[in-house]
Amino acid sequence: MTTIAADNYKPRPRLSQRSAWIDLIETVVLIVVVYALVNLATIRFFIDGPSMQPTFEPGQFVLVSRVHYLFGEPQRGEIVVFNAPGSRPNDPPLIKRLVGLPGETLALRGGQVYIDGVLLEEPYLREACTPARCSDRIVELGEDEYFLMGDNRNNSRDSRAFGAVTRDRIVGEAILRYLPLDRLGLVKALNSAAE
Repeated sequence: MTTIAADNYKPRPRLSQRSAWIDLIETVVLIVVVYALVNLATIRFFIDGPSMQPTFEPGQFVLVSRVHYLFGEPQRGEIVVFNAPGSRPNDPPLIKRLVGLPGETLALRGGQVYIDGVLLEEPYLREACTPARCSDRIVELGEDEYFLMGDNRNNSRDSRAFGAVTRDRIVGEAILRYLPLDRLGLVKALNSAAE
């Protein structure tokens, strides 16, 4: 058994009350910084109507990334939050699915969407759009224009009503449905899974 000479023994330093306070302050500052960064990078969005059924139900909450499009352009099929053309500053943003991209020609025929003559597969739709809500038309998108539609085509105010949406009006991409907790899920997974 080894022994330690008394002159070599150094007791382990005790945490002083001062260092405990410093640790507490550092922890609080870290929490505040993380909270601020999350709030700068995302917004919480409340689904208040049926226009995105069956993907989202009224009363659900979605987390929207504000920074996603700093690293790339919006893509077809993504669900975005945006300010509608002609909306006032105090009007709440809307949430819809991105259907048409800049420079494309959309044909709405018989309740279906054709992109440059090719039928758009939309497995996320629950029911076909009625002729009264989906009148046939051709839409040519400009170089900075997107065509957005709700998943509940029979009950959605979208680009069919207010026209194409320019890139600067898009706030961000919906990335996570977080409330209610029993419906928690990544939005990309919701797009690919039939619910």
